[in-house]
Amino acid sequence: MTNGDRSLAIFIDFENLALGFQGRRDRFDIERVLERLVEKGKIVCKKSYADWNRFATFTTQLHEAAIELIEIPRRAQSGKNSADIRLCVDAMDLAYSKDHIDTFVIVSGDSDFSPLVSKLKELGKHVIGLGMQESTSDLLRDNCDEFIYYEDLGKQPAMTTDIDAHLPETKRKAFALLLESLLALRRENKEVLWSSMIKDTMKRKKPSFNESYHGYRTFSELLEDANKEGLLELDTDKRSRTYVVTRFGEELNAQPSASGSVASSIKKKTRRRRGSGKKKALADTIQNGARPATESPSAELAPPPEAPQEPPAPPESAIDDADIRF
Repeated sequence: MTNGDRSLAIFIDFENLALGFQGRRDRFDIERVLERLVEKGKIVCKKSYADWNRFATFTTQLHEAAIELIEIPRRAQSGKNSADIRLCVDAMDLAYSKDHIDTFVIVSGDSDFSPLVSKLKELGKHVIGLGMQESTSDLLRDNCDEFIYYEDLGKQPAMTTDIDAHLPETKRKAFALLLESLLALRRENKEVLWSSMIKDTMKRKKPSFNESYHGYRTFSELLEDANKEGLLELDTDKRSRTYVVTRFGEELNAQPSASGSVASSIKKKTRRRRGSGKKKALADTIQNGARPATESPSAELAPPPEAPQEPPAPPESAIDDADIRF
C-alpha cells in the first residue's frame, strides 16, 4: 500500500503538548501538524484530549481544524492518567472496528503510550509519533514506525524555482500548490510522480482545488503549462500514456540523462545487456564448432560425399592361375 492510499487517525494528548510548550515564546500551531500529516494520506479521524477549561485559548483553532475535543475533567477529580486511558481506549476501539484505518498518529511524547503503539503494530497498523524534542520519551520515539519532531515541521527546504510574477494570480496559486505537492511527494520518497498521484496530493492539501478554477480544462493542461514555464519536466508513460513528472525545482539544474528520462535510460541499459548476451552466446557456439543460429544454412554446408567405388576386378591371369591351383 502506498502512502497516498493510507487512511490516518490522529489522537492528540494536548496536555503533554502543553507541557512541552512551557517556557517557549511560540504557541502550538495545529495547522503545521496537519499540513505535514496530510502528505501521508487521507485523514479520517482527529481527536484531542485535555481539560479544556485550562486550555480554552486553543479551542478555537482546534475547532477550525475540525478536531473533536474530548473533555477530560481535572486530574484531581478523575485521576492522574484519565486522559491517557481514554485516548488508548478510543484508539483500540477504532483499530478493531474500522479496518480501513491503517495508520495511527499519536501526538504526544509520553512513554505511557508505548504499550499502545506496540499493540497497534501487532494489529498490523502503521504508527506515526509526533512530539516535542525536549518532552519526548526515547522509548516512545523508538517504538513508533516513524517519528516527527514538532520543531522540524516547516523546516523542509523551500522550492527555489521562481514563478513568473507576470502570470495571472490564479495560475501562480496553482503552480505554487503544484510545486508544494511535488516537494511533499519527494519527502515521502516517491520516485515516479504520476499525474494522478500529484492531483490527489494537491486535493488533500487543499480540498477546494479544481483545475478549471485556474483556467485549465484538464489537469494535464496544467502540467503542460507548468512545463512550458520551465517549472518542471514531463515524460509520458509508455503503457498508460499519462504524464509523469521526472524533474522539478532544483532537479532541473542537474545534468539530464542522454535519453531524457530515467525510464528510457533503464531500457537502454537493458538493451545493451541483452545485446552483449547474444554476442557471447554466438561466440560460444562458434567455438564449439556448431553452426550459429543466425547464419544461413548454406554457409556451413559441406560438399556431398563421393559415391563409394567398387574394387577393381582381378586380372584374368590371376583367375586362371587360381583355377589351376584349385
